Amino acid sequence: MPELSFRFTTATGSSERRIAIRNVVLCGWTGRDRAAVQRHVDELAGLGIKPPATVPVFYRVAASRLTQADEIEVSGEESSGEVEFILIQTGGALWVGTASDHTDRKVESYGITVAKQMCDKPVAGELWPYAEVQPHWDRLVLRSWAVTGQDRELYQEGEVAAMLSPESLIGQYTAGGALPEGTAMFGGTLPAKGGIRPAHRFEFAMEDPVLRRSIGHGYDVRSLPVLG
Repeated sequence: MPELSFRFTTATGSSERRIAIRNVVLCGWTGRDRAAVQRHVDELAGLGIKPPATVPVFYRVAASRLTQADEIEVSGEESSGEVEFILIQTGGALWVGTASDHTDRKVESYGITVAKQMCDKPVAGELWPYAEVQPHWDRLVLRSWAVTGQDRELYQEGEVAAMLSPESLIGQYTAGGALPEGTAMFGGTLPAKGGIRPAHRFEFAMEDPVLRRSIGHGYDVRSLPVLG
């Protein structure tokens, strides 16, 4: 199983350590406005796109897809990133960070699970104790930027309040239990400003305006040729 190095930052200090990731879960359709989620499901169904098996849905990908590299390689020119909060259970405690669920959009149109598996998932190298942010969880802000050439555009922005809470996601995934040790769970994402699109580089961050701190990461996207 892969091991990643994180800076574990608390209100009183920080430490570095490596943790083994056994399982990766990508949560989809996590909006708190369930009526709006269902309307979107119905809209996609009308276009012939198969609806998710459940709402929310929990996709699984290989743990080896997580990376903290500054560059990823993808097939073709039709993939893009999306900022998400990430929950990691380690050492008997729940920690929170941020990551990008980079996905092949062409494949996604006919096979979401396969599309998720095709791309690496960049993860920022810092975590906060969930217990420290739980009292003001809904005020955390996610942002991402798409960079092409000299242009850096704000791609996504919004509070995590748009998505189901960690307790709700974990409870539905585990049928009321705790997140298993060594599991990383992606919490869902926000709409893209101006529509989903590829870029040569993606940057993402999570801000805590109450404790005045942020976590971020950026990565270049190297497109490999598709020859048939």
